[in-house]
This record gives sequence, structure tokens and C-alpha cells, in this order.
Amino acid sequence: MSDLRPHLLKRGPLLLTALLLCALPFYLDAFWLRIGLFSMAAAIGAVGLGLLSGTAGQLSLGHAFFLAVGAYGYVWLAGEPGPGLPPAVAAVLAVLLAGAAGGLFSPVAGRVKGIYLGVATLALVFLGHHVLLTADSVTGGFNGRSVPPLELGGFTFAESDPELTVLGVPFGAEERLWYLGLALFAVTWFTARALLRGRPGRALVALRDSETAASVMGVHVARYRSTAFVVSSMYAGLAGVLLALSFRRVVPDYFSLALSVDYLAMIVIGGLGSVAGATAGAVFVTALPLLMTRYADQLPLVAAPGSGDGSIGPTEASRYLYGAAIVLVLLFAPDGLHGLARRTRTRLRRRPSASEPPGTGPVPAAAAASAASDTTARAKEHTP
Repeated sequence: MSDLRPHLLKRGPLLLTALLLCALPFYLDAFWLRIGLFSMAAAIGAVGLGLLSGTAGQLSLGHAFFLAVGAYGYVWLAGEPGPGLPPAVAAVLAVLLAGAAGGLFSPVAGRVKGIYLGVATLALVFLGHHVLLTADSVTGGFNGRSVPPLELGGFTFAESDPELTVLGVPFGAEERLWYLGLALFAVTWFTARALLRGRPGRALVALRDSETAASVMGVHVARYRSTAFVVSSMYAGLAGVLLALSFRRVVPDYFSLALSVDYLAMIVIGGLGSVAGATAGAVFVTALPLLMTRYADQLPLVAAPGSGDGSIGPTEASRYLYGAAIVLVLLFAPDGLHGLARRTRTRLRRRPSASEPPGTGPVPAAAAASAASDTTARAKEHTP
């Protein structure tokens, strides 16, 4: 029992958070559930980009391309026209397809770094957007394609007839997709943390800090760079599949350069190289424009969508705000929201309690040793 209690205290906040997230569909309406779905999809993609840019130190501006591969890969593989595969099989193959696309580009990622890799991946976004617009038979062109609902074991993650009711709460598409998103995000969270804490994570950190030192320690530089790019692409493909299921229709204009910039903002604001930081940044960047759109008529200097009066729209205003957030983070908290939360937690733990009178509390080891030596010296002076 004594061994179990510290483990429960350590895992308690995580378990409480999981229980809270599982209970939310019973209390929130569809708007808030959609925000949560989009945030979970963004968090999955941000974790992948965090592994590549934050941990491996590789700049990528092509993340939107791999999200598009995952989204459109699922739509084509599961839909008509297309092979018409079972949706679960199509989702897995879409993630593998995104990884294969990353593998085709990995020789470039293995040999190019820094701003040069960023420019090379930037070409992927423009090339992918052109293909999405012109390959009408696969992508549907400018108008995009509707997304086939996911089915697992006869259970459909969409509206059904008759309607599913759980504890008196009707479970529509948002409620069902919420639990799918939670499961996919949990897989992403634990696999990414295991990767960072294992040997590959230590090798990527060494590679980011110094390629020369990493190669001396036996790290194959090109291979680890390429592997990081492939893994990041697979996370992006999984995020693309969840985004497609959440939107229910995919269009080429969504997967533009602005989306890649949004993902860079997520990992910078949240904290480079941190799974929790990437998640926090994803929630912030994703939820902000949706909330500002809903409450635009109550915000100063922000016009409602479609008003056409020349004022700043909610989307533009949200980009200004998290652009300012990036500047503030770079100036005052370079390790992002995750580092800021960690430092705040450490300060709260070190702060003495209010019931403890000043001057009391644990005595530092150096002070205790000094007091002991002083006592010993005074005792020797009184010895005859």
C-alpha cells in the first residue's frame, strides 16, 4: 500500500484529467465539442512537428502538405470514386501513406538542415496545393470532397438512425468523434513521450545540440534526421484523418501555407521539444479564432464575419493575437507555456506555508554543517 500511494499521487492529476475529458460530452453542446475535436487533431499534428523541429532541430514549413495527404488519402481510399476500402483500413493506410510521403522526402531531410530545409519543405505546400486543385478525380478539385464516416465493428462515428442515447444524452457525430479523438490523442501522447524518453529521443536531442558530438557518440546523423521526418509525417497524417472526420468535407484551401505557419506558432507558444507544450499551444491557436468568431459582436474592434465594414475580422484578429503571443514568448519565456508552468509549479513548491513562522522550515545542509562545526569548536574551547 505504501508503494502504491506515491504512484497514485503522481498519476492522480492525469487520471482526473482523463475522467473529466470523458465526462465533457454529457455536459457540453456541439460548438464546444467541435472546438475540442479540432484542438485534439491540431495537438496530434503539433506533437509530430514538435518532435521534428523542437527535438531534432529541423525546421519544416511543409506540415500542411502531410496533413493533406492524410486527409485526402482517407477520403479517396474509403470513398467513391476510389477503392472503397473499409474506413478503418483506409484510416490506417492514410497514415502510412503520409509516412511514405515523408519517406520520399527524407533523403532531402537527411542532408539539408536549418532554413534550407524550411525552404525545401515550403515547396511541398505549393506543389501539394496545385495537385489538390488539379487532380479532380481524386480530390474533387476546388470544391473538395465529402468525408465518408468512420466505422469500427458496426459502430458509426456519425449521426445514426435510430439515435443513440447514453444516460439520457443524445450522442450525435460530435459526441462519438470526441471519444475517437481522445483515443487517438492518448496514443499520440504516450508514444511521443516514450520516444522522447528512450534512446531515439536522446539521440535526437544530441543531434539538435551538436551534430559533431552526436556523430562521435555513434548517432547516425542522416538516418535519425530522416526517421524524425517520417515519424513527424505520420503524426501529421493521423491529424489529417481526424480533421477530415471532424470537418466532414475537405477542401484544398484549408491545407495552405497559413496552416503550416499555425503549426509553427503552436510549438513555439507551447514550448519546443515538449509534448505537453505542443498540446497547450495547439489548443490556444485552434480555439482562439473559433471563440472570437462566436463572440465577435461582444468584442471591441472586431467585426462579425461577413459584415464587410472594413473592420478586423475574428480570424485576422486571432492571428494578430497569437503573433503577439509568439513575440512575448520569445522575449520573456523562450521555453514556452510548458516551461512557464514548470517554473511556476517549482516556485509554489518552494514557497513556505502561511502557518510556518519566519525563519523556520528545513535547514540547508551547508548551514547545518556550519552550525555543527561551530558547536564543536566552542566545546573544544571549554575543554581543560
